[in-house]
Amino acid sequence: MQDKELFEAIREIFDENIPFNRVLGLNVASLNYDEVMLKFTMHDKLIGNYKRGALHGGVISSVIDVTGGLAAFMGVLQKHPHYNLQQKLEIFSKLGTIDLRVDYLRPGIGKWYISNGYTLRTGKKVAVTRIELKNDNEDLVAVGTGSYVVS
Repeated sequence: MQDKELFEAIREIFDENIPFNRVLGLNVASLNYDEVMLKFTMHDKLIGNYKRGALHGGVISSVIDVTGGLAAFMGVLQKHPHYNLQQKLEIFSKLGTIDLRVDYLRPGIGKWYISNGYTLRTGKKVAVTRIELKNDNEDLVAVGTGSYVVS
């Protein structure tokens, strides 16, 4: 199986099939085994501080969690190149968040945002990821570390 086919299947799942990702407006901007990047556009339903027009903290943590989960998934896939497409996608159904730490560095003010994540370690049962969320001015809004069960 070609990576391109796999990456397109993953992109479709994340962009179209996960209802919460659609609520947030998340789209896969780039995807490979080493790093994932998600993008979303600011809109009124994501505002937490209506005076400043800043992102809600729950949106920030959710985006960091989703990005970390996708990075963990990619880390696991890299360890199983011999799996067919169905076997690789089945791994996704076993993935779950164990722990998430988010550091909010500045208010989430911007027109759009990019989150990127990568794995720090992928084991047989747990993957640990690091995530950054930046606004359209490339200001670092928040960072996170996530642990995910992957088996």
